[in-house]
Amino acid sequence: MEITLQNLTKVFQSKKEDEVVAVDNLDIVIPSGKLYGLLGPSGCGKSTTLFMISGLLKPTEGKIYFGEEDVTPVPPEDRGIGLVFQNYALYPHMTVKQNIMFPLENLKIDKKEGLKKAQEIADLVGIGHLMDRKPAQLSGGQQQRCAIARALVKEPRVLLLDEPLSNLDARLRLQTREEIRRIQRETGITTVFVTHDQEEAMSISDEIVVLDEGVTQQVGQPQDVYDKPNNLFVAKFLGTPPINLFDGRIENGKIMIGDAYIGKSEAEDQEVTVGIRPEGFKIVERSSFQVEVEFVETIGRDTTLIINHPNVEVQGSFEDPEEEGDVTTVEDTEFEALNLEMGSGKSIQDQKTFRAIVDADYGVQPGDTVKFSVKPHKMHVFNKETGELV
Repeated sequence: MEITLQNLTKVFQSKKEDEVVAVDNLDIVIPSGKLYGLLGPSGCGKSTTLFMISGLLKPTEGKIYFGEEDVTPVPPEDRGIGLVFQNYALYPHMTVKQNIMFPLENLKIDKKEGLKKAQEIADLVGIGHLMDRKPAQLSGGQQQRCAIARALVKEPRVLLLDEPLSNLDARLRLQTREEIRRIQRETGITTVFVTHDQEEAMSISDEIVVLDEGVTQQVGQPQDVYDKPNNLFVAKFLGTPPINLFDGRIENGKIMIGDAYIGKSEAEDQEVTVGIRPEGFKIVERSSFQVEVEFVETIGRDTTLIINHPNVEVQGSFEDPEEEGDVTTVEDTEFEALNLEMGSGKSIQDQKTFRAIVDADYGVQPGDTVKFSVKPHKMHVFNKETGELV
């Protein structure tokens, strides 16, 4: 079932406060059978959007279509949606079987047929052997699966998940999100998944919708959005560790940080913010980026080097990056010291550290001096004033 959101707007008003625009003129088409993640910080409008799709909230403006049908005026119970809340909302006095069958009883489906459907869907989500237990006897992940089974048993046209994993511990979140993806693929049901956790959204979504203050910032496949952010907000919101930001400029077709030339640009001369992903650095023998390592975090094959101050000492200048190469190189043997100040402006968190992810085999230790080159495809340049990609 294709979902179309057309100029969708929601404004909340109260007598004591000015009106709040929670969702602002949202235009999204969610193809049939796909899993879309609504992603953004708290208060960005993602849950409000989900509740408008479900019918629990009425839009101030705009329309919602399921296929060709305008469901904007249709009440929630008649939309054919399955909704899973953050707190699961299971009935504590009922067994798993009774919780799953509850929607079927409301639809007055024959009990024998209902039992068969409940068992089938319970088996699908992996709790078929727990049908006689009550919610208190289940783990968090099992409760979540029960809530999903209850939403799926009535064969909804659309499945809506409102931060369904936020109450689970880290390992269980990983396991459960994989289960959600498996269930969605096996059922083929159009699914909208709301989360503020970028890793969740990027790992299971066919496409993600990044929202900020009720406005769509970017829509696309997770890796494409990460690799090619439309603006500074998206670049900063996606990525762990976060992207490194530097004040820079475009001058005569060159991207400059201080006196260091780090790449080419066809944009007009302007002040810019240069973003470099932590994995966009490579340790080399000679380079214009030279830093002293403050801290080291090693996880598996990756080591994150943390330089715990806002300034980075740079020596020399980059030569022209090779057209086909992944990494810039330096041949210049004359060096001069420069200071690079981290980019400023609206930020999710104050960025006071410079991070680079490298292979653990380098064996870098705190206090070591490390030289980096930069992978051009891991560097993004944004207008200093607007934050838009240049």
